[in-house]
Amino acid sequence: MLPSTSSSLIGAVTWVEVGAWTYHYSDRGDYAWEQARNYCQTFFTDLVAIQNKQEIEYLNRSLPFHKRYYWIGIRKLHGTWTWVGTRKALTKEAENWAAREPNNRRSNQDCVEIYIKRPQESGKWNDESCNQKKKALCYRASCQPFQCSQRGECVETIGSYRCECYPGFHGPECENVVQCAKLEPRGVHMNCSHPYGDFSYNSTCVFRCQEGFEQRGADTLRCLPSQQWSADTPTCTAVACPVLSVPDQGELNCSHLHGDFTFGSRCAFSCQTGFALMGPESRECTATGTWTGDTARCKAIACLALSAPDQGELNCSHLYGDFTFRSKCAFSCQTGFALMGPESRECTATGTWTGDSPHCEAIRCPVLSAPDEGELNCSHLYGDFTFGSKCTFSCQTGFVLTGAESRECTATGTWTGDSPHCEGNAAARAQGLPSAQCSRPRRAELLPPPRGLYLWLHMCLLLPDWVCADGARESQVHSHRDMDWGQPTMQR
Repeated sequence: MLPSTSSSLIGAVTWVEVGAWTYHYSDRGDYAWEQARNYCQTFFTDLVAIQNKQEIEYLNRSLPFHKRYYWIGIRKLHGTWTWVGTRKALTKEAENWAAREPNNRRSNQDCVEIYIKRPQESGKWNDESCNQKKKALCYRASCQPFQCSQRGECVETIGSYRCECYPGFHGPECENVVQCAKLEPRGVHMNCSHPYGDFSYNSTCVFRCQEGFEQRGADTLRCLPSQQWSADTPTCTAVACPVLSVPDQGELNCSHLHGDFTFGSRCAFSCQTGFALMGPESRECTATGTWTGDTARCKAIACLALSAPDQGELNCSHLYGDFTFRSKCAFSCQTGFALMGPESRECTATGTWTGDSPHCEAIRCPVLSAPDEGELNCSHLYGDFTFGSKCTFSCQTGFVLTGAESRECTATGTWTGDSPHCEGNAAARAQGLPSAQCSRPRRAELLPPPRGLYLWLHMCLLLPDWVCADGARESQVHSHRDMDWGQPTMQR
């Protein structure tokens, strides 16, 4: 049932009031479609927008007949019949065309008229050329700009209006705003804008991480009409550095603020006994994912290089490098020499060797002395009466050397041969004969008969007391064992 109506003439304008809004038309002059719309928009709201068939029936009943009929707010735009006030396409359900309409008879029928009080098909629509002149059928809307809180579309209804709220709003006047859960991120900087209230529809929050942290998730979140955020709350994860390893022969001690080997982690290095740290004592994981300083390592402490002793040998084993911590060196001497000092030395953690430096001394033989009535002449390679020393013996005039003419000090500390001595010529002295130098006994020889004996022979050179006659050769005296010296013979 329609609300009560009234009509009156205001100037050149006739109006009919229907509940919350009014229809208006002019009974003085007709307009082309564009002129009619300008007229309605100037003095009222717009050309009438037909909401339903009930409204059509009411207009057909209430408006006077006019032979050129009335323009309404429908026009073909880009090939589609459109309500010009709302820019919405005309739906199939809302169509109210007369039979065989729209027919676009002259190919330019892009505007729509409504038949009011026409004998046939009264209240129906017809497409017409927009240049035709007709009455302007206007309305003054119940919907005002302030209605629906400017958060929805005001839809005219007969006698009233309703609000079709935009997404994110609700309520009779779209006065309520959709709320999303309050965001409370941890460890993330958040900066939000709230056009309709804290954490409500269209609230936008931008996130960023502190230096040294990487963001995982969206940078920006928006509160949606569904009361959900556009994405999950992002998180900040500490930037990771490469995992550090313990140096060989060393130790690693780390403290982690935000996770193992991540931004802010600090690692200290130390070395085991006998090793020195080469590089920084500590390193820190930076915001760029790199460590401060260079790689630390432990190097074996070095001792001074050892050398083989004179007349000796050196044999070393090295665990961590030549002449470094735990290196061990053994010493030995060549034949004829004795090691004086430790047989081995080891490189210690302080960089020093255990023990003192050994050396090789030539082995000593007993000191030799000259024989009675004799002389001693020695040569020494490595020291007096030591290995390699060689001594020769001789006797004074009138004495004969018995024993080795020379002796040598051996590697065992003994002399070769026996001790020699000097003997005088007893037979010569007994007969008052001049002294002679005699050789050692020669091997036994068989003398011719009449003796026919094996005898030991000496050959003695006469000393200057024996004088040979002119033309005679050197004299020789032969002595036979157990016999007297013979007279010298002169050999010519």
